[in-house]
Amino acid sequence: MNIQQYDDNKKGEFFLESEGKKLASMTYSYAGPDKIIIDHTEVDDTLKGQGVGYKLVEASVKFARNKNIKIMPLCPFANAVFNKKSDYNDIRF
Repeated sequence: MNIQQYDDNKKGEFFLESEGKKLASMTYSYAGPDKIIIDHTEVDDTLKGQGVGYKLVEASVKFARNKNIKIMPLCPFANAVFNKKSDYNDIRF
């Protein structure tokens, strides 16, 4: 599973594509130089139950740690994942 990323330093997206079709997406926007806000996560029905949403959140956590920034998970799915994973507390805003 190859999670890709788009980032223009204002907003961005982690996504999974297959044959040119976006099958999963998690969008975020920057809130200053040291924080991103995850605002939406969507996974195609064909991938439900395969942990793709978790992989998107995991990619965002890795990104935040590499850039030394915090994440505010406003998206209900991302927020639920952050609530379950205490090891993400270091980057949660």
